[in-house]
Amino acid sequence: MGDIHRYLREYYMPHIWCPGCGHGIILGAVLRAIDIAGLDQNNVAVISGIGCASRATGYVDFCTLHTTHGRALPFATGLKMVRPDMKIVVLTGDGDTAAIGGNHLIHAARRNIDITTVVFNNSVYGMTSGQYSPMTPTSRFATTAPYGNLERPFDLCALASAAGATYVARSTAYHVRQLTTYIGRGLAHKGFSFIEAVSQCPTYYGRRNRLGAAPAMLEWQKRNSISIEQAKDMEPAEREDKIVTGEFVNQTVPEYTEVYAQLIGRLGRQGESR
Repeated sequence: MGDIHRYLREYYMPHIWCPGCGHGIILGAVLRAIDIAGLDQNNVAVISGIGCASRATGYVDFCTLHTTHGRALPFATGLKMVRPDMKIVVLTGDGDTAAIGGNHLIHAARRNIDITTVVFNNSVYGMTSGQYSPMTPTSRFATTAPYGNLERPFDLCALASAAGATYVARSTAYHVRQLTTYIGRGLAHKGFSFIEAVSQCPTYYGRRNRLGAAPAMLEWQKRNSISIEQAKDMEPAEREDKIVTGEFVNQTVPEYTEVYAQLIGRLGRQGESR
C-alpha cells in the first residue's frame, strides 16, 4: 500500500474537524481503499453536500464537487451519466443523507447507478452546533432535543437495502480495517454501493450525552458492535443500542448507466435502419 498523503491537498491543512472527531479516521479508510484498488487518481470524482463530513472534498486531491445540502447524490448521478467511465464516490453525513437528502438516496439506490456512497454517521448535525438528526437515538440529547429526542432513528442500511442498493455494509471508526475492506468492496462493486461508517462526535453529541472523550466513544463502539450473525441469535431487547456490523447486501443487478447506453445504442441502430 502506498502513501495516502498523495491523495490529500495538504495546503488546506490543518483541517477544521474537531479534536477526536471520527471523520478523519473514516476519510483515511476511504483513501486506503482507493489506494489498494489502484484507481487512477485523475479518474476518481469525490462529491459531497453540506455538513462536517462534506468538508472532506476540500482536503482530497481528486476531481471534487462540494455541492448543496442533501444534493450530493443528484450531482453525482449527473456526473456519472455524462462520464460513466469515472469512479464516483459520495462522502456525506447522516443529516445530509437521511434528512434533506433522503429522497435522493432512495432513488439512487433504486436506479442502481454505479456510485459508492460512504455515510459518516455521528448521530448529530455537528457543523451547526449539534441539532438532532434522523440518526440520533431515541432519548439522546441534542441542542434541539434538550429533554431527549422523541423520534426513532433510521436504520440507514435497512433503508438502502429496501430501496434497491446492491451493496450495503456497515462498520465503525473503531473497526478501521473492516471499514476499509467494505469501502474497497463497494468501490469494486458495479452498482449502487452504500457503506455506513459510525463515527464519534465528542464535541457535541458525546459531551451533551456524557459519553466521554473520543477514546471512550471509540471504546463504546468496540464494546457495542455485533456482527450480523450475532444479531440473528439475539432478542430485540438485547440488540438495543447495539451497532450491527457486516455486509447486508451484495448482489449483481444491471447497472443504470450500462442499461442506458444499451438503450441509446438500440435506438441508434433503429434510426439507421429506417
